[in-house]
Amino acid sequence: MELGGKTELTHEIAELAQEIERLRAELARSEREAADNALQLERYAADLRETFKEERARSQELTRSYMATVRALSNAVEARDAYTGKHAERVAAYGIEVARALGVARPDAPEIEFGFLLHDIGKVAIPDAILYKPGALTREERELMARHPTIGADIIRGIEFLQGAAKVVRSHHERWDGTGYPDGLRGEEIPIAARVFAVADVFDALTTDRPYRPALTLHEARRMIVLGSGSQFDPSVVRAFNSIDDETFLRITEEIR
Repeated sequence: MELGGKTELTHEIAELAQEIERLRAELARSEREAADNALQLERYAADLRETFKEERARSQELTRSYMATVRALSNAVEARDAYTGKHAERVAAYGIEVARALGVARPDAPEIEFGFLLHDIGKVAIPDAILYKPGALTREERELMARHPTIGADIIRGIEFLQGAAKVVRSHHERWDGTGYPDGLRGEEIPIAARVFAVADVFDALTTDRPYRPALTLHEARRMIVLGSGSQFDPSVVRAFNSIDDETFLRITEEIR
């Protein structure tokens, strides 16, 4: 019995040793598979990083191309009026500063800047005889001139990357009190970018020399805009505008002439 017991124990030990060896082999195989999987994941992550870099570069190049196209269109519109100079570019720069002060998400988003730059694109359809008429417009001429926001929005509506800009183009002559055009929007019905544009647009007009008057000082222009708060302009936009120091506006004026 004692001999048989020892034999049985020896057999169990041998089986246990075999099981341990099998488990070690299984563990080694699992470790190799894990290492292979980790290597594949690293390669996959590296490929994703490279793809992301390439896509980002393509996106940035596309954005630059879009901006160049929009600026070319803006310059073509402004070339018709020798007195506006780089009005659209200044308004875009002022508007981005006001939007930032107001806390607008992504104040320098391309679609916002595109809208600022292309706000008057609808004027390409207005006859020169009306655009450059030295005297007062007739009722019919005023009605035709007032169509330029809708004409402009129609011009760019079919261009996918300008869909956000179309809102500014259509609504840039709306007024906070609802007396603007073309849709008579009131208050927050007006897109926020168009409300910001309204202040920046008037500010540039007031601080630029015109054939019928010299440019106002920054102080005078600020006073005029404050007078329009609650009627022509969104009061919160006016407050944001007034929170910006004169040096910022002067820098923009110097840079964009």
